[in-house]
Amino acid sequence: MLWRPPGYRFTARELVKGLCGEDTDESKLLMAAIYGKVELFADSTAWNGFLWLVMNTFKVDGKPVYSGPELGALKESLPIVWV
Repeated sequence: MLWRPPGYRFTARELVKGLCGEDTDESKLLMAAIYGKVELFADSTAWNGFLWLVMNTFKVDGKPVYSGPELGALKESLPIVWV
């Protein structure tokens, strides 16, 4: 019998709250996923919403602070199953 932890699905809003707020329930879920206590799922629209926010908010001299490869590395490092 396979054991799996409880799963939760993140929306774009929950993804932003989890990555940008350290004392939110969403950030606690991200930490729990790192330790294997829960499994997190999100679809590409959640990631696209986060990307839109980052690319349009975090700018210096009108240019985005983060590059595409940096954001790609962030996505790959997250304990989220992208569906």
